[in-house]
Amino acid sequence: MVERWLPQGPATGSPSRRRRFAVVAVLLGVAAVAGLTAWLTGGRPEPERPPPLPVAHASPAPANDSGAEPSTAADAEPLVVSVVGKVAEPGLVTVPPGSRVADAIDAAGGARRGADLLTVNLARRLSDGEQLYVGIPAPPGMQAPGAPTAAGATSGEPGAELVDLNAADQAQLEELSGVGEVTAQRILDWRAEHGRFTAVEQLREIDGIGEKRFEQLRDQVSVR
Repeated sequence: MVERWLPQGPATGSPSRRRRFAVVAVLLGVAAVAGLTAWLTGGRPEPERPPPLPVAHASPAPANDSGAEPSTAADAEPLVVSVVGKVAEPGLVTVPPGSRVADAIDAAGGARRGADLLTVNLARRLSDGEQLYVGIPAPPGMQAPGAPTAAGATSGEPGAELVDLNAADQAQLEELSGVGEVTAQRILDWRAEHGRFTAVEQLREIDGIGEKRFEQLRDQVSVR
């Protein structure tokens, strides 16, 4: 006769054996949960991290698209100007490039009390090696014909050269008493449109030069 083995029912095992089965079942369950967690987390791709931001650097100076020539070493050199006349400390002064007549006068200690600066173009840019006459007329022969009027020496005073309307440039015209940047440009525009001046009286044809301003200018200019 063949005997068949049948497992014992829950009631047939001893208590210690049942406890062992329970412990083994718990351990198997914990191992299964750990394995499932590892599979779920290990199979996912790592989250993509943003790339590091580049280090900020100072922007380079913009290229010169104006067509102007770059500054040379000579343009950056200080200007040496002789200031004479009614200033506190007459003599040579050194000023930065691009300085104006007012800067040179300040460098010479400022104008003395009583010096007439109403006719001085304090805004004119200086050039290296020039001489400024503050409140006094320029000595005869010190200025070439058509050269800018010296500071403080208005045309019509002894020693002051008359400005040629047909040869003067913008800066020379601005040196005239009563002429600013706008009026000087209008004089140049008239000359470009009509040609050479043939008489000083033609200044009356320029917009902005009335009778009073013309009387102020007529002794400062000439036609050659």
